[in-house]
Amino acid sequence: MADTRNADLTFGATDYLVHMAALNATSPTDFADPATPWQCLGWVTTDGGTFTIEEESQDVNAAGSLEPIRTLMTRSTKSLQVTFLEGLNPLVRSLYDNVPVESLKPESTTGIATYDFPDKPNDLRYAFLFDTIDGDKKMRYYMPNGKVIERGDEQPQTEDVMSVQMTFRFYKGASNAAAVKRLIDYGAADVSGFFPTTP
Repeated sequence: MADTRNADLTFGATDYLVHMAALNATSPTDFADPATPWQCLGWVTTDGGTFTIEEESQDVNAAGSLEPIRTLMTRSTKSLQVTFLEGLNPLVRSLYDNVPVESLKPESTTGIATYDFPDKPNDLRYAFLFDTIDGDKKMRYYMPNGKVIERGDEQPQTEDVMSVQMTFRFYKGASNAAAVKRLIDYGAADVSGFFPTTP
């Protein structure tokens, strides 16, 4: 078998961008800066984002067999954790505080935004894009239906900016669209050897 190792296929994030839009917003078809209605959530930490797939299964055991006769997949959840650096970004703040972004609009005369935290958690859902960039190579996650399910501790401090950590979970979109779609731009890397043509 041919040696197809290629250093151009390594990937290290030099930038990481998160955008959000209304629930089930259509994914952009290319990697240009997303246009309206997509909005950027600002700077994130150099850790970027941590994407996780958790799967659970249940074995079916039966008499006459020492091994399970079948395995049922009972759950598969997809989540992504990101730490944002713009603690006053209205989009970030609204996701963390679980209030509609309109709540963050400052009053015209005082310049102050005032809102109550919900006593019962709101089920606020949006579409998300998570873009990772390494030179001319790019990867994107598109999630049509996501929400924040976990929030890190909030700690304003004197030695660093107040970071805002959130974990998002993703669900199927409209018309049973997949919960997560990945797009890859290989850039100048040659991947033709992985897809041989048939005679």
